[in-house]
Amino acid sequence: MSKPYNSSSGSPAVQRPWDARLARFLVTPLKDSWVTPNHLTTVRLLIGIAAALCFTHGTYGWSNLAAFLLALSNFVDHTDGELARISGKTSRIGHLYDLASDAGVTILLFIGMGMGVGAGLGRSTSIPPALLGALAGGAIALIFWLRMRIEDIAGKAGTKQASFGGFETEDVLYMLPLVTLLNGVAPFLHAAALGAPLFAAWVVIDYRRVVRRQHPVVARSDIGMAP
Repeated sequence: MSKPYNSSSGSPAVQRPWDARLARFLVTPLKDSWVTPNHLTTVRLLIGIAAALCFTHGTYGWSNLAAFLLALSNFVDHTDGELARISGKTSRIGHLYDLASDAGVTILLFIGMGMGVGAGLGRSTSIPPALLGALAGGAIALIFWLRMRIEDIAGKAGTKQASFGGFETEDVLYMLPLVTLLNGVAPFLHAAALGAPLFAAWVVIDYRRVVRRQHPVVARSDIGMAP
């Protein structure tokens, strides 16, 4: 998910992720062109949908192609934000479109992955793999929605991801081709079906904390306006 990396005056500089730096380098020639950030968001969305469709086949070859497309989609996700920053073509609609694309691609990814595990690998489990994919995708949809709400309340800083050495939490998606190369789609799906709801529960707690922190401010404002 694209995001700002500007630091406030007097605060230490924020190290921008490596993929964001490369994305800015690649889109700089488009700064004064007819290409808009929404065009790049659409390209990211289409690549992500293609990745999800490839996963539904469930074979080794299709899964590896899907993982490559997903990694590419994750990289292209940075280009729209970088173009918006250097060209000044920012908009609320574009930001919401970016968030919706992030959520849609991730949900479809896990549903497609579940369908592929069920159809291609022929594994018999007590819970249908497609349902596991829907569970992981639904939990991630909740995470995206709550992060959007936290951003509305606390600003973009409230949804900033952890980063270290120029890498962010979401960069784990670049490891997905390694998962498919090792034929680990099914274990990855089961891990996501367990981990995504747990992480969603943590985001719910964080959301409630942000809301509670804002309530005293609202209350004091109401008292100050009372006659």
